Amino acid sequence: MPRSEHLRRPAAALLRMLAVAAAYWAGGQIGLLQQVVVEGAVVTPLWPPTGIALSCLLWMGARVWPGIAVGVLAVIATIDTVDFSTTGLLVGNTAAPVAAYLMLRRIDFRPELDRLRDGLALVFLGALGGMLISATFGGLTLVWSGSLPLGEFWSVWSAWWAGDAMGVLVITPLLLVLRRARLPRDTRPYWWTEAVALSLASAGVALVVTRIELSLLFLVFPVLIWAALRFQLPGSAPCALLISVLAISAATAGAGPFAGRTLLELMVILQALNGCAALTALLLAAIVTEQIGIRRRIEQACSALAEVVDQLAPGETAHLWPVVDGRRGASEAAGGDE
Repeated sequence: MPRSEHLRRPAAALLRMLAVAAAYWAGGQIGLLQQVVVEGAVVTPLWPPTGIALSCLLWMGARVWPGIAVGVLAVIATIDTVDFSTTGLLVGNTAAPVAAYLMLRRIDFRPELDRLRDGLALVFLGALGGMLISATFGGLTLVWSGSLPLGEFWSVWSAWWAGDAMGVLVITPLLLVLRRARLPRDTRPYWWTEAVALSLASAGVALVVTRIELSLLFLVFPVLIWAALRFQLPGSAPCALLISVLAISAATAGAGPFAGRTLLELMVILQALNGCAALTALLLAAIVTEQIGIRRRIEQACSALAEVVDQLAPGETAHLWPVVDGRRGASEAAGGDE
């Protein structure tokens, strides 16, 4: 192998790690814009770096974990002094997405999220399971350093875990969709009209229900169902992110249905809304995508079967298929509209 090739591979690996570190740090800066203080500890209702880290691992493999560690250190440095007591934070925030990735890989997770099992795996293994590590290491580190009384451990732990889990549930599906985003084959005018209508409806409904005093947060779910049924994950993931961002903004400002609430009440309402919205968007989109895939495979099987029958008995089975646009075919007989 040429010497230049030996040099090129380590350089490319280093660049990937630096890119991961930069993305993690940038996500952390965005997450800290909506930080809250729980019992003296800084937590965020939505922590984007966890979703960014898991997405990078799913794209590039476990070999980019040093980039995550560097990103964690960079984020810690913007909040507090980096010393020996931050080792627990470094280990926990690095190990959590790596553990989530290893568990997902173990069960043959597909980043396309085109099966219900993939959506459930991302929820229970990637988000709820994997992020137990970061919350536990983070809370114990604060207790050990004297920054957090032992009696307040569970309140900080729960807020930490919820924020990290929401980062996976909201950010990871969106990034996985963006990586394989393509212009739709269906370019008919009504498709674009519906897409614009969905975007406006999502923004309008989310803005209204998070700013008025009436408790109408449940109105976001019809919009999410619409997005998942008609556009699958490319439509529902951005809607879930928009709803989460607007809800977090309203909660931290104490506006709308979040006005006059205690910090505990705010966190409970906010995480319940964000969690249910993310689950609805992810799981319903996965179900619809899986059903569309099954339908297409059935149509392909019918078409292949028709070709075999025609080869065995030419012309004798043509009358069994309905005429569509002057042609006969198994895909039309199967009810396909692709």
